Amino acid sequence: MNFNLGDIFAVLTAFCWSSAVILFELSGKSLTSLQISLIKNIIGVIGFTITIILMDISFLDFTKSEIATLIISGMLGVAIGDLFFLKSLSIVGSGVSAILATIYVPSIFLIANLFFGEEITGKAIVGGALICFAIFIGVYKKQELKKSKLFVKAVTLGILAQVFTAISVLMVKPIMGNHNVVSIALIRFGTGLFITLIYIYYTYGLSIIRKTFNDGFSNWYVISGSLLGTYLSVIFWLSGFKYTLASRAAIYNELSTIMIIILASIFLKESMTKQKWIAIIFAVSGGLIVGIK
Repeated sequence: MNFNLGDIFAVLTAFCWSSAVILFELSGKSLTSLQISLIKNIIGVIGFTITIILMDISFLDFTKSEIATLIISGMLGVAIGDLFFLKSLSIVGSGVSAILATIYVPSIFLIANLFFGEEITGKAIVGGALICFAIFIGVYKKQELKKSKLFVKAVTLGILAQVFTAISVLMVKPIMGNHNVVSIALIRFGTGLFITLIYIYYTYGLSIIRKTFNDGFSNWYVISGSLLGTYLSVIFWLSGFKYTLASRAAIYNELSTIMIIILASIFLKESMTKQKWIAIIFAVSGGLIVGIK
């Protein structure tokens, strides 16, 4: 086997993110996607700031061009991408949302190849195809594929969320070689938090921000989801892209969807059907193909 440190971080990302998705879906019953986005960004910024202080991480050694890149990345991946994902999740649920997430791997492959010249190996293609196929058969339900304007909107938002996320992480990959991932995460999520706050204030007013704070910070699901999905997941996610090829990290990240199926069966009492077990076998096989030397 040829699993490296970056691969381990990528798998940990999948575990943390899959847990967060379940928690965000539960919190979505009492909070809107915009409110969840605001709370998770606040918790993320607080967590990254505390980590930087406690670990004495250098924070002010970025060049102007690097800061500009991180701000744009935060706008695309956090302010817009995460909001689109949460909105799509609130409409179609984790099942269809997981199907839409399969666009993430090909997006990473294509963008990494175009901008960084990363070779798309045969093993990466086969492994990625197996995982994408596993995700599709694992969550596909005919009754969910309804032709409606709301559904089309959710599908569009879900796809755009994955594409923006792919672009945003690959934008900062060259910066990761010289900087700590926590400081990178702080600037990205600080940007996302600022934009979200400004948008809510000018659209809904200060009273909605206060209500979001009161409701959000008393909601165990959104707080736990934010700690796992925004703080830990982002650190592992960026570290995965820092220490391994973007294509490999993306494939391991996709394992989160299969993990969502398992966690949903445990915590949401969803049945583990033969269809889902077959999906898990395909996904694990895909991951092993990528990791075999």
